[in-house]
Amino acid sequence: MEAFAQQRTAQRAHRLGLCQLACVGRHTVTGLIYTSGRQFIDWSGDYRLFSRARWDTAELFVPIVRGILELSPDGAPFVAAMDDTFLRKTGTKIPGTGYGRDPMSPPFQVNLIRGQRFLQLSGILPPQGVAGPARAIPVRFEHAPPVPKPHKNACEQDQKAYRERKKIENLSTRGVQVLHQVRRELDERHEAGKRQFIVGVDGSYTNKTVLKNLPERTVLIGRIRKDAELFYPPRPEEQAAVGPKRKYGQLAPTPDALRQDDTVPWQEITAFAAGKLHTFRVKTITPVLWKKGGPTLPLRLVVVAPVGYRLRKGSKLLYRQPAYLICTDPELPLDQLLQDYLWRWQIEVNHRDEKQIIGVGEAQVRSPESVGRQPAFAVASYSTLLLAAAQEFQTSATPTTLAPPKWQAGQPRSRISTQELIRQLRSEVWNYAINTLCGNSDHFATTTPSITKCPESQLPVVSALLYGAAG
Repeated sequence: MEAFAQQRTAQRAHRLGLCQLACVGRHTVTGLIYTSGRQFIDWSGDYRLFSRARWDTAELFVPIVRGILELSPDGAPFVAAMDDTFLRKTGTKIPGTGYGRDPMSPPFQVNLIRGQRFLQLSGILPPQGVAGPARAIPVRFEHAPPVPKPHKNACEQDQKAYRERKKIENLSTRGVQVLHQVRRELDERHEAGKRQFIVGVDGSYTNKTVLKNLPERTVLIGRIRKDAELFYPPRPEEQAAVGPKRKYGQLAPTPDALRQDDTVPWQEITAFAAGKLHTFRVKTITPVLWKKGGPTLPLRLVVVAPVGYRLRKGSKLLYRQPAYLICTDPELPLDQLLQDYLWRWQIEVNHRDEKQIIGVGEAQVRSPESVGRQPAFAVASYSTLLLAAAQEFQTSATPTTLAPPKWQAGQPRSRISTQELIRQLRSEVWNYAINTLCGNSDHFATTTPSITKCPESQLPVVSALLYGAAG
């Protein structure tokens, strides 16, 4: 509610946010109106919430950051993962759309898809006390459209302007801006200002723009190419008596060369990944320098050996690719470094839930303001659900009001899935509405009403159920 200047706007946002989670059909703005049972009332204000109302998407996530800090242990670092995602769109007139690489395309062929590009930062809520699955909760969802490319026959001035905009309006620059925003939010809280901010990224964000513009007290853990050229810091005896000082010392082994170097021993580290504890073999050297990070940024290089797996019991043992990581804090404990980076995978879980369950990107909005606001609003509703579940169930307990299905009875579960949280929410909302507005609901499940013609009901729960049955 802090993001909205007027109380009525905040109330409308609260209602639509709840409908975003409880909707049983397509998650369009019209679908949210049906879910709230207000299809017979003036609905124009619901559309104006995204197109004209005065609010900032970043303000939606400020309470989420605060909630994650309250659930985290005192003094623990604020761990996050950053990545971009694509929302598919077919309309050619939708502002902010463009073509990008399809992440599901095969390795031998790059396919292009049209859609909207968003940058997401998810805070990692660690498990309570023991090793277990973490929960990623989105704290930023920023629209990052690509710079429109001028026509091939455009004048040189337009081409130059395009090249200059690409240097400023790219994903790396936007990512740095988001990191600075979150770092300021942490600093505004007295206790949180002392926390270390650790961010896990993939190789696309391990570049010069990000490394040289990190906020203070912020650590980056990211992938690096296996043939990256690294250097040791210069030793005093390597410095010339006169002339400029050397910035880089002798060549260090490349990440792949370090993996094959038998003189550097492997270390075994236990970390939680893929639902259970695993023992990883790692090699590391520190400090090293990389020209993309500059001579004043010492790094730790970490090589993670390939992990074996089987497609089925008794099948051939296969191996994944090795992982090559750098960390901007050479003093960060190796076990913490590895675990924080493995938690980065939870942002991929966020992307799947947002698109397949929450319906992010399904809204048919076309105004320049709405195309960025509505998806961010949907993700903020999703974040609120995850945070509320973490506060209520402490990330691991099972809801007591809904019994698990027969095929899950007796099976231990490490945490509640997003789909189960949605079912729980719908059950609570509908039970409240039925008991409050309809009176006694003892025969609700056994009564079979006729739905051949949908009446103009004033009961939101009836409208929602009829909308779901029709959809």
